Amino acid sequence: MDLYSRKVVGWEVHAEDDSDHAARLVQRTALAEGIAAKDSKPVLHGDNGATLKATTVLAMLHWLGVKPSYSRPRVSDDNAFVEALFRTAKYRPEYPKSGFAELRDARAWAARFVHWYNLEHRHSGIRYVTPAQRHSGQDVEILKRRDELYQQARQCHPARWARHTRNWDHIAVVKLNPERDSEAISTTAPALDKAPRRA
Repeated sequence: MDLYSRKVVGWEVHAEDDSDHAARLVQRTALAEGIAAKDSKPVLHGDNGATLKATTVLAMLHWLGVKPSYSRPRVSDDNAFVEALFRTAKYRPEYPKSGFAELRDARAWAARFVHWYNLEHRHSGIRYVTPAQRHSGQDVEILKRRDELYQQARQCHPARWARHTRNWDHIAVVKLNPERDSEAISTTAPALDKAPRRA
């Protein structure tokens, strides 16, 4: 999943957890996303499982120029964005309560889910645009038009709004663990003489 856009950029379903599968998935995803041509290389964040720490995966990440990152031990929400994705998947009405009969059924269901999630799902964390719209940069114009529409509606019918309209500002920065950054800012800010604080 791309943290910024929430788009599922690569996925596979296998019967077993294997580092070779993970290495090939990383490679295919990097090729599809054009990682080699980018000046700024991404960071791949995952749990502390053996698969993502395996030599084959680490070698592939090194070859691609992708830096590995891992969740802190005993911190369950260090990868909250992916955990939320799994929750969304499991709460879909068509998710089979008793599991999948065959591997091909699981793969077919995952393909439909990823299509829906990326192209149809209006994600609340990114101002109700689809992950694909945000990933391609279309969200900037969509949010601008929404804001203009809300402002026009407020001018025409001011009694409908007690305060402000909905915030349609583009979210420019997404952080994996914003609470850690805010803790660092609050502990270091007093030592800085009238330094501006960032939110």
